[in-house]
Amino acid sequence: MTTTLTKPAADAGSPPPKRVRRPKSARAGGQMHAGPIAYVILALFTIGSLLPLVWTAIAASRDNQRLAQTPPPFWFGGNLFHNLDIAWNDANLGEAFINTTFVAGVSALTIVFLSTIAGFAFAKLRFRGRGAMMLIVIGTMMVPPQLSVIPLYMMVAKLDWTDQLQAVILPSLVSAFGVFFMRQYLIQALPDEIIEAARVDGASSWRVVWHVVFPAARPAMAVLGMLMFVQTWNDFLWPFLVLTQNGNPTVQVAVAQLGRGYTPDQSLIMAGALLGTLPLLIVFAIFGKQIVGGIMQGAVKG
Repeated sequence: MTTTLTKPAADAGSPPPKRVRRPKSARAGGQMHAGPIAYVILALFTIGSLLPLVWTAIAASRDNQRLAQTPPPFWFGGNLFHNLDIAWNDANLGEAFINTTFVAGVSALTIVFLSTIAGFAFAKLRFRGRGAMMLIVIGTMMVPPQLSVIPLYMMVAKLDWTDQLQAVILPSLVSAFGVFFMRQYLIQALPDEIIEAARVDGASSWRVVWHVVFPAARPAMAVLGMLMFVQTWNDFLWPFLVLTQNGNPTVQVAVAQLGRGYTPDQSLIMAGALLGTLPLLIVFAIFGKQIVGGIMQGAVKG
């Protein structure tokens, strides 16, 4: 005897069930789309970020007399290239660009190399006092850098390094932020199994660092290198104390010389600031996509 199960028929008077439609963002494979409010907020943040740079270019294209008037100018003038030429020659920006590129490049490469090694040690190696040493490294970030100016200057003066580039490079060869940044990245991005597999294959510690740690940390190394390069390029206080315009000036020291005088020419100062900013904008325009891609790759790996 065969029993057949039948689905009970719906009542004749009941309405048919309604079909629930899911939004496009909730469907499989769908992407979330920004609404008009998100575009307005992003536009406001973009305008606010570009406003200082645009105002610098506007001020650099005017003369000092026009900048002193009220209201100030809100559009470009015709003196931009004239002011840029005067600022370039008066501030000796050609030599300053070379010096700053050398200082920032050496500092960024050294910080990335040392921070990656130290970050790997704090993240994956087990040794006595690891936690206390990490707390000391983080604690140095809480100390204002102005407190170290006098001891550093005394040290540089004893070494007879005043007005020399090594006086600027030496204090910037290590970074507590870089060590902490790389440690936090390697904790998530570098599985312990890969290190153990390399150890089983007979790899030494330096070989593990070179063939395992550096490839895994490449996205974070690119980001850290960019941040440290920009930070060193924009550093003003310490280079201003140990360097002079007639010796080995950096960009910030050279631009600061444009503000000297009884009545500083604001248009020339803005022209020098614009010239000092352009290399960073060019570097970010060229490598910005790779840096952002490295951040996203590291986030997916983590």
